[in-house]
Amino acid sequence: MAHRTPAPTLDTELALATALGGGGNQLIGGCDEVGRGALAGPVSVGMVVIDPATAGLLEDVRDSKLLKVATREALVPVIREWAAGWGVGHAAATEIDELGIVGALRLAGNRAWANLAESARPHAVLLDGSHDWLTAPGQPALLGQGTGATAPSYPFDASDARVSTQIKGDLLCLSVAAASVLAKVERDTLMATYDELEPHYGWAINKGYGTAAHRQAIVEHGATDYHRCSWRLTAPAATR
Repeated sequence: MAHRTPAPTLDTELALATALGGGGNQLIGGCDEVGRGALAGPVSVGMVVIDPATAGLLEDVRDSKLLKVATREALVPVIREWAAGWGVGHAAATEIDELGIVGALRLAGNRAWANLAESARPHAVLLDGSHDWLTAPGQPALLGQGTGATAPSYPFDASDARVSTQIKGDLLCLSVAAASVLAKVERDTLMATYDELEPHYGWAINKGYGTAAHRQAIVEHGATDYHRCSWRLTAPAATR
């Protein structure tokens, strides 16, 4: 499959594993979020754990936003087989309203961490972006709630793994790109399910983002329990 963008590599993961030292192979967890800017639905976080010293490259994996739907879906079993471990967590719209988006990201990240097999928990987490929202202050009392997620029994703590941020990690780092694919496919599936329950908003197509048609549907039909009601739902879409 031909791609216009360069393939992400394992260079950053290998450098991080080397920096950890301690001898032996070090597990690195790539981590990325999807749904941060949507008006409806959860924010979702994926985590893919690898041993960069032994993991091979996956030729077709890119940042999930750059891939066609069919390609993303076909890559899910490939990524799961390739990884030493993987987990996806979600924080619902009501939790985003309660905690704010950064707190909700941490909540979803904790759920992704909790969904990792205990033997696959990494020594370090490589987080897309410039801000460490995974270890920011949160509300552990809410960890048992959420959209389609198992209540975590092992919330992430700063002592569990070193967190390293990487700007454009989803473009540069294979484990982060893989995490974005898993999170994107799970979230899109949830939004298609919600679309069947609330068919006025076009979520199967817009995935909860603020298209003109989605905003007009909110004006005509009102907000639902799946909308982030603390957000300006009918304001013009921001330019990003």
